[in-house]
Amino acid sequence: MADRIGELLVEEGLIDRESLDEALERQKAEGGRLGYHLVEQGRVGEEDLVQLLSEQYGIPAIDLRSLFPHVDRNLLDVIPESIAARYHVFPVHKTGNILTLAMVDPTNVVALDDIRFRTGCEVEPVLASEFAIKEAIEASYEEKRLELFKAEVDELEASVDAEDLEILADEDEIDGSNLEAMSADAPVVRIVNRVLVDAINKGASDIHIESYERDFRVRLRIDGVLYEYMHPPMKLRDAIISRIKIMSKLDIAERRLPQDGRIKIKLRLDGRAREMDYRVSTVPALFGEKVVLRLLDKENLTLDMTRLGFEPESFEKFQRAISKPWGMVLVTGPTGSGKTNTLYSAITTLNTAETNIMTAEDPVEFNLSGINQVQTKEAIGLTFAEALRSFLRQDPNTVLIGEVRDFETAEIAVKAALTGHLVLTTLHTNDAPSTISRLMNMGIEPFLVATSVNLICAQRLVRRICTECKQQVQVPRQALVDIGYNPDEAESVEVMKGAGCQQCNSSGYKGRCGLFEVMEISEEIREMILTGCSALELKRRSIEEGMLSLRQSGLVKIKNGVTTIDEVVRETIF
Repeated sequence: MADRIGELLVEEGLIDRESLDEALERQKAEGGRLGYHLVEQGRVGEEDLVQLLSEQYGIPAIDLRSLFPHVDRNLLDVIPESIAARYHVFPVHKTGNILTLAMVDPTNVVALDDIRFRTGCEVEPVLASEFAIKEAIEASYEEKRLELFKAEVDELEASVDAEDLEILADEDEIDGSNLEAMSADAPVVRIVNRVLVDAINKGASDIHIESYERDFRVRLRIDGVLYEYMHPPMKLRDAIISRIKIMSKLDIAERRLPQDGRIKIKLRLDGRAREMDYRVSTVPALFGEKVVLRLLDKENLTLDMTRLGFEPESFEKFQRAISKPWGMVLVTGPTGSGKTNTLYSAITTLNTAETNIMTAEDPVEFNLSGINQVQTKEAIGLTFAEALRSFLRQDPNTVLIGEVRDFETAEIAVKAALTGHLVLTTLHTNDAPSTISRLMNMGIEPFLVATSVNLICAQRLVRRICTECKQQVQVPRQALVDIGYNPDEAESVEVMKGAGCQQCNSSGYKGRCGLFEVMEISEEIREMILTGCSALELKRRSIEEGMLSLRQSGLVKIKNGVTTIDEVVRETIF
């Protein structure tokens, strides 16, 4: 049929043969309709093409753009958006049992039969431009989604006390005039408020706001796993992102470069005032900016080391290392594995009136009383290395460095550990023994590593089984052997799992705990480092000396009914 339409356009003198051949080649490469490519390339006008098709099919044509503002919006419930987009149709009018349908191809029998079956109506097709139908679908269904979304937000707000949603800006942190200007669009303010409050209520650690070509979504990371939370209409995308950028004092006009900011708010939740910090990061993506907000809730910060999840023998080693007057303690693991929480717990334990503790962090996540915390700013030259140099002139007892990223920072940290200071820091490695190799790859001499490092603690976070719906499950003995239990132990292990309840949002998990691999640097391990032994040899010897690997720490927690096999297998290797 496409060839026939093309020939008719040539015969009518609306296009030449060369234009037809070019459009046919493009249709072959990209798909779609011949008429669409001819109109898009400017070879023929929309009205001329529709008129020719109307004469060819013997079906009346309409100007959908002029009719669209007057179309009954209730018809959008008759034809769902997915059907309209799939068949390139748009409902125009309905009288009794007869549905007038604007179509690009009125000969599409499959579309006609499907719509008759779905609606129970007799379909009367009329011709319309493909471009006009596409515009009508995008505009009308987007508007309907916006109305539904606003109604959903109103319903959410009605389900809780008004006080719970009242977010009070800290005048020292947020410019009130900017907020007032941005608050002109009430639905946007309410949506952002709803997201910020719900993230706290659900125990989320991060809020992800993401833009795609035809979708705009918000996800929450709860206990380390991302869950879809809502899909605001595309029309509100820029307004929502701008609202967050203004609250975090970012440049709303800058959309090409990443930006980092912070929101500090006071809110009334459950009848009491609370302070919350949100660390904001924006990144330009293909279809708009992606925004991530990290929730920094002091009430969820566990500073009691006994509650982090250490096994007794590992905890004893860690305490012994941080109690030494000098040397280095390294906490390793990927982003989001709880390293900062472990270090904060350690320095809180050491925080006494007789101790001078200084930290260099990027960023400072929580303010700790009695501890001198420095926010690094690379843009002005205040790097980890520069901060550490200045610390050594401040008479410190204990120094915490947010992360060892380069040779310069590592070198100064090692020298500080060798000159009477206790240095606590983090590194990104897969396990404790490979941290030795990582330091040497950064350029630190083996003898410096061997003499400066006291202990390395690798860690991961796994989800805890919900205590409200915990129940025993049967697991084949061989499956337990395959994940690391010895055959005798596998006989006595009782595996638990959460069935899912309202308390845990039907996930079976509530909260998280740590898996810890604590490698103490004994005299024999020091000798092995000096002789250049591999990470595998160091691991083997450490296990012989009593170190529990990450997998073994996980097996202990499975046996104690703290977490599940799935969680341990996901985060560790055997």
